[in-house]
Amino acid sequence: MSDTIVFIPAWNEEANLPAVLDGLRTSLPDVDVLVVDDGSTDGTAAVARDHGAQVHALGTNQGLRFGIAAGYRWALEHDYAFCGRVDADGQHPPDELVRLLELVRSDRCDVAVGSRFVSGEGYAPYRYRPSGARRFGTAVLRRGMKLVLGRPFGDATSGLYAVNAKALPLLAETFTSGAPEVEALIRVADAGLRLMEVPVMMAPRASGESKLRGSTAVRLVLTVAATLAAAVFVRKRHAK
Repeated sequence: MSDTIVFIPAWNEEANLPAVLDGLRTSLPDVDVLVVDDGSTDGTAAVARDHGAQVHALGTNQGLRFGIAAGYRWALEHDYAFCGRVDADGQHPPDELVRLLELVRSDRCDVAVGSRFVSGEGYAPYRYRPSGARRFGTAVLRRGMKLVLGRPFGDATSGLYAVNAKALPLLAETFTSGAPEVEALIRVADAGLRLMEVPVMMAPRASGESKLRGSTAVRLVLTVAATLAAAVFVRKRHAK
């Protein structure tokens, strides 16, 4: 068994999974790979097994907040020292995950998050141009995250993560909001763990349509705002 596992939350992603799993095997041949099958009705589980991944089946479609926590819980219960997460739609290049894992392996941070919206060497500013509505949502989220985390954070809904064993107990608990990535950042910050936002390149979704479109995207922005407001409220109560 490797000391590192990479998990992929997946719901009806049989078309995209082969390329994602093959890419992980090429870039990270020594890690274990887990697909958290969130009640898929297509061949997601079979495709995952055919490409060498373990499958943790949730049985019914429970939603991303359960799928993410289940992946971290698997890593915690199986005593992995490091854990990565990528999405099933092909947007997260495996080579970028390699960089994030190197940061936690070298003890430069406890949690590394890949970001489309911060710049660095080889990563130009404004390399992603979201639509007007997305720009508005991103700006609101960025301001809210600065208020809650006490520091700027550009891409709070990113699903590209690498963490060490210190973070696993925090992230293995089922998320209570509809914005699990945001809630994860709040948990990490409140626990005093070292959090690093790392510039990365991301690709368009390989096939199919994003589940975050139209009214769903609007609900996400509202959910994120509610999650941040709740965090502020809880902190004020604890401060009294």
